Amino acid sequence: MDLNNIKDPSVVKNLTDEEMKNLAQDVRNFLINNLSETGGHLGANLGVVELTLALHRTFDSPNDRFLFDVGHQSYVHKILTGRGGQFDTLRKYQGLCGFPKRNESEHDVWETGHSSTSLSAAMGMVIARDLKNESHSVVPIIGDGALTGGMALEALNHIGHEKKNVTVILNDNEMSIAKNVGALHSALARMRSAGKYNRVKDDFEWLLKKIPAIGGRVASTAERLKDSMKYFVVPGMFFEELGFTYYGPVDGHDFEDLQGNLDYARKTDGPVIVHVMTQKGKGYQPAESDVKDKWHGVGPYKIDSGEKIKPADAPPAWSEVISEALRAEAREDERIVAVTPAMILGSKLEKFGEEFPDRLYDVGIAEQHATTMSAGLATQGMRPFLAIYSTFLQRGYDQVIHDVARQNLNVIFGIDRAGLVGADGETHQGVFDIAFLRTVPNMSIMMPKDENEAKHMVHTAVKYENGPIALRYPRGNALGVEVADKAETIDIGSWEILKSGKDAVILTFGTTIPLAIEAAETLQEQGVNVEVVNARFMKPMDEKMLHEIFERNIPVLTLEEAVVQGSFGSAVLEFQSDHGYYNRPLKRIGLPDRFVEHGDVKDLWKEVGLTRENVVDKVLKLLPQSEKRA
Repeated sequence: MDLNNIKDPSVVKNLTDEEMKNLAQDVRNFLINNLSETGGHLGANLGVVELTLALHRTFDSPNDRFLFDVGHQSYVHKILTGRGGQFDTLRKYQGLCGFPKRNESEHDVWETGHSSTSLSAAMGMVIARDLKNESHSVVPIIGDGALTGGMALEALNHIGHEKKNVTVILNDNEMSIAKNVGALHSALARMRSAGKYNRVKDDFEWLLKKIPAIGGRVASTAERLKDSMKYFVVPGMFFEELGFTYYGPVDGHDFEDLQGNLDYARKTDGPVIVHVMTQKGKGYQPAESDVKDKWHGVGPYKIDSGEKIKPADAPPAWSEVISEALRAEAREDERIVAVTPAMILGSKLEKFGEEFPDRLYDVGIAEQHATTMSAGLATQGMRPFLAIYSTFLQRGYDQVIHDVARQNLNVIFGIDRAGLVGADGETHQGVFDIAFLRTVPNMSIMMPKDENEAKHMVHTAVKYENGPIALRYPRGNALGVEVADKAETIDIGSWEILKSGKDAVILTFGTTIPLAIEAAETLQEQGVNVEVVNARFMKPMDEKMLHEIFERNIPVLTLEEAVVQGSFGSAVLEFQSDHGYYNRPLKRIGLPDRFVEHGDVKDLWKEVGLTRENVVDKVLKLLPQSEKRA
């Protein structure tokens, strides 16, 4: 079947199981071939091919609502809903999104970049359906990793209480982004080994009731016996106690097993869980054998060997720079404990865990718990380093304020993926953390210009004794500069002048420093001498230097890869106003007041104005007419 020409899911409605198997193979080949060029979330989508095909054969999208959680498992759904011909643009600038996108298709009813949200959204949709006297199905498809998130458990509790008709598909591949952890994961493992339950139970009761005269009484007795014994032998009791009817475990790669259980689930009143077992990476040997889940999200690769196509001799990733600096500190300081919410691989903490297995804790998809647990560690004199993506720290914001900062605890926040992250798009851009952390009392925020300064900042954070401190670092590779043998502390709140100048000043930090230097060199060629300052601490700022700059009465430009409202530039603007430096020209460059979608970071920088031309233009417009050069 030509997958590029599929218009809607009706193509699978009347297929036999054998035809579905052939289509599943076509889909796998399509994904393997296309993602070898674009990159993307290969493993998760290879694992849900049969499941997605069976769901679209059983239900009627878009009338029935599918919610994919996490949304990176929606590629097969996109193919079946008419977007196969766009896969050459997957996760590229202005191309096909790697997650469900409501403005892409009427079949995408919920956008899920962060995990564990589908059940709450589904409950809202179910309530709306019932209030409007509609009758469609609402089907959240949630992974076993996402199910461990606190929000998902809250929603399970409420759904079970309300007894609404909702069909939850538990896609259980024993992995989220990495190996799942926790007691719930262990409970699911026991369910996997226990065999099917509800279909067998229902079939048995139906047969008993067929016995003339006594069948009903026997069935009733069997029901009571079942209720007393199921606590010992029945899988899915966790869900049944929450008020769900449980079907499974189901072989997620067997169409007959899938179809039978989905048909049962659709006819069942009340909330239903269909526990589907899938294999991540199914059908592609390098991904199937990936025990460390490095095929979760991949760049381009060679199909025959699975070899990743990477630039030769690239500098280490920023995450590795930070984790290696932390590992060096941990050898000298036994108080250091690393904590991460399911991001050991992403934050490059594998080597730390190998060397210090008792001092690395992966708490699963539980950002709130990770933050407050770190606070608890700090109360006992430990030095917790919470390695967390900027976008996921948003989920622990209350805990940052209430549990960490309010008690002024010495927690180090290693904010990974700070700035624009590119292909994962608007749900993952790390551009809000400066704005939402800067307003929190007791919080310090810093970002290095290169890996050498990063090493010193990790050391500074470990030695800091006056409350929480955040160390931001971007996605991608560092610069490749030489790193000092010995780490030294940096004075909190201190900035440094990278290039002296008399006509204007650019205040910047981290990833935008090279851009500022480049713009300053261009302006130098035009006779404009611009100073560039590494404003490496966003909070506290170097107020002594700021006073000196404003007292010179020269234009100031702030430049940052973060939302312009409320971030570093706003802090400088507030300082200017608070200290009465009126009539000093000041301009801010940062991200506009909208969500920035996916694409190569270079393209996104151009879109939002993080370009040499824009910086040069803004500086020239700030200068008095008499100082502008032709």
